[in-house]
Amino acid sequence: MGNANLKWLYLLILSLIWGSSFILIKKSLLGLSPYQLGALRTIITGLFLFTVGLKSLKSIKKSEWKWVVISGFLGSFIPSFLFAIAETEIDSAITSILNSLVPLNAILLGFAVFKIGFTKRQFLGVIIGFIGTSILILRGADLNPNQNYLYAGFVIISTVMYALNVNIIKKYLQNTKPLSIATGNYVAIIIPAIVILLFTDFFSESTYTHKDFKMSMVYVVILSLFGTALAKVLFNTLVQISTPVFASSVTYLMPVVALVWGLMDGETFGVLQIIASTIILLGVYLANKKTT
Repeated sequence: MGNANLKWLYLLILSLIWGSSFILIKKSLLGLSPYQLGALRTIITGLFLFTVGLKSLKSIKKSEWKWVVISGFLGSFIPSFLFAIAETEIDSAITSILNSLVPLNAILLGFAVFKIGFTKRQFLGVIIGFIGTSILILRGADLNPNQNYLYAGFVIISTVMYALNVNIIKKYLQNTKPLSIATGNYVAIIIPAIVILLFTDFFSESTYTHKDFKMSMVYVVILSLFGTALAKVLFNTLVQISTPVFASSVTYLMPVVALVWGLMDGETFGVLQIIASTIILLGVYLANKKTT
């Protein structure tokens, strides 16, 4: 399968995995604090990647390690805590929708910081996708007036970090193996995660005796192995075989998956949200349609 078709397959798989991550975060928070969740997600993912990817670290050049470390903090470590904090106040589907700002930030930061050009069609596609997410956000606010949207700031900060990360991978780690990047990321961030976990009350009796603790741990393990470890390798591959803008477009499809999970979990899903989701898909198509 050529890269042209393979990138769409990767995009679909990542959309399903990451779109499901938001409901897993929501369920994990029933028995864990945001800091416990963020730390455990990092530690479990790191341990898994070390078992399959330690040998791949040899392929990382000395000059690339700086970017691997920066990528780890921007693309994994900090957002894992910010998203958990955000979902203590904001619905899981709304969090996913806000995450759709990543492609817009990828284009703007790619142009301003990394001197990566973009076409008018790409920009138009991102704008259309952004309009779709805006409709979803406004509708979500109407349906959930009691949610504290100040916590949306944590998600927006994360989208800027994700956008920086995809551009870093494309510009500085283009020829580095995706598994090597992912494993190297966690070499850098697993120790800080352990330190943070030690400063929470995770090892106290009150945590273990919480009625939702066991199921929360199950959700964290699933989130770590699939939503973080596997997805991170797939995403790094997608960035390399496509463009930062195309790879970031996964955040346009994720809300559709997240909204379906939200509906199944009792969240409200209206006709206007279906229309907005269609607009988002149109934006993805336009942003990545080849010029004839």
